[in-house]
Amino acid sequence: MTVSSRRTFLGGVAAAALAAPAVRAQSARTLLRAGFIPVVGSAQLFVIDQEGWANAAGIDLKLSQFDSGPNMIQALASGTLDAYWAGVGPLGVARERGLDIRVVIATATEELAFVAGGKLQPFFASNATPADAFKRFFEANKRPARLATQPAGSVPNSILQYWLWEVGKVEKAHVEIVAMGIDATQQAVLAQAVDGATVREPALTIILDRARDARLVASGGQMFPDQPGGVFALTGEFIKRAPAAAQKLVDLTVRATKLLRENPDRAAPHVQNALGRGIVDLDTMKRALRSPGAKFADNPETIVAATSKLQDFQVKIGALQRAASLDGLFDASFYRRAIAAQG
Repeated sequence: MTVSSRRTFLGGVAAAALAAPAVRAQSARTLLRAGFIPVVGSAQLFVIDQEGWANAAGIDLKLSQFDSGPNMIQALASGTLDAYWAGVGPLGVARERGLDIRVVIATATEELAFVAGGKLQPFFASNATPADAFKRFFEANKRPARLATQPAGSVPNSILQYWLWEVGKVEKAHVEIVAMGIDATQQAVLAQAVDGATVREPALTIILDRARDARLVASGGQMFPDQPGGVFALTGEFIKRAPAAAQKLVDLTVRATKLLRENPDRAAPHVQNALGRGIVDLDTMKRALRSPGAKFADNPETIVAATSKLQDFQVKIGALQRAASLDGLFDASFYRRAIAAQG
């Protein structure tokens, strides 16, 4: 080997050695395929993504939007998703059917509210009870009030029924529940194709802005006290394969929740980018994040009792055959480590 060729050889070895750490760093990155529903209760995910926190932590996010939690369960079962950002309701049933999915953090509570459109809201004047309001609407219009919500088995559908039958003591003949997706629900209220709906932010703020005769009739807490809302859940397979990434994601979610609570104006552009799609202006999104309907959460243990209560009601209305065991569904260990690390 000549001196020149020897130098070339050694130079190549040195270059390869220098490149090796970069290759290892690249291969150490973790892909997270996350499904979400387009509501403010998923805001932490958008903050984590657009603040660049996930990328800095070595996590590549691939986000997919769904209309409801039950639809997302199918994608989880097929192995095309690692994470779930939606209502807690469908997860117990999913586990009963063999899907290893675990709630690692709560993201929102009491987020579902009931808004009445122009034809219905006058009947709620003078603090009329739901039973009286829907009865008088029925008598005046010779038809039941049409109420939009998400599909049977979803949290919005069950919360609406709980408010109607358990809280409001409404006669079932006086209302008609119409199942549709989240975006369709908002449009149906604005177009007066339905008389009322269960909605979450930012739809609530948008509807009250654009439909001046619409009215917020029941807040989340009035519909279902301590209402369990959005959660962040991971598959058992992902946790086993990438436990460090799972912990980082929970750490970042806690950080995002703090930002949303303390500085919603900074978070608003991120949520607008994810949900607005050019329709929602920044001021509207800022107000949606400050709304009483935007109650950001974190500790998953705080919604266990309410989730059990919700399941019992779903059994009562036939949405579930039986209450699913919550054993193993809530894994607060990641959250507790995240809080401990903050000192």
